[in-house]
Amino acid sequence: MSQQRSILITGCSTGIGYYCAHALKQDGWQVIASCRHSEDVDRLKSEGLQAIQLDVADSDSIFQGLEQALALTDGKLDALFNNGAYGQPGAAEDLTRATLRKQFETNFFGWCELTNAVIKVMLNNNGGRIIHNSSVLGFAAMPFRGAYNASKFALEGMADTMRLELADTDIQLSLIEPGPITSDFRKNALRALESNIDFNESRHGFKYAAAVHRLAKEGPASKFTLGPEAVYKRLTHALNAKRAKPRYYVTFPTYLMGTLKRFLSTRMMDKILGRISS
Repeated sequence: MSQQRSILITGCSTGIGYYCAHALKQDGWQVIASCRHSEDVDRLKSEGLQAIQLDVADSDSIFQGLEQALALTDGKLDALFNNGAYGQPGAAEDLTRATLRKQFETNFFGWCELTNAVIKVMLNNNGGRIIHNSSVLGFAAMPFRGAYNASKFALEGMADTMRLELADTDIQLSLIEPGPITSDFRKNALRALESNIDFNESRHGFKYAAAVHRLAKEGPASKFTLGPEAVYKRLTHALNAKRAKPRYYVTFPTYLMGTLKRFLSTRMMDKILGRISS
């Protein structure tokens, strides 16, 4: 009988991480599901998952969480799925240094730090798979999403670099690039918008009012919204294929933007993307 493969997943309290953790467990993986908050860890444990507390915005939490994960897997880790992130809305001119730093601590710096630590483990165990859950906004910038755009663009640049540097190893690295997926992403974005953007001091106040309305709206973000199972389909390919793809598109908007980026000029892309409201 083959040895059970192990995977560490970040951001498992809700949405994509939650779905993928349960689905991979059903598929026979040893899943170490991580969350920022202890109450979410307890909830996942009550649902039958092995769960640990890990906040990617905190270095101590990253290393303590990874140590706990490795204790559960006898020091081996076959895969890492970096998923825990959030989107900070707001016009670029309204983003303070502190707000940008907070976005990058969660969406980029923490992911890099955890990935670097896991690479050392995988090199000692003859390989593994690393998958980053990026976004269509990792290659197509949209207005009033500058902090999130920048964090995902940075992630994709680092992932491309790491893929080249890992080419002489048995570690494969992939990016999943979803568009709208059913999750708590909009709810968390609304909280970040209201907490970190001063509407009254911005020339974009009326657009922020529209953004609040859009983010607070119940139901799918758009008619192209898919469930987390669409991401899971790509994740399983990245984990199981002999040669994982460098990039996996998810949802129609991602495929559309990927095609337009190949054929249109920057000015034409600006005209299209500039029509997208906040």
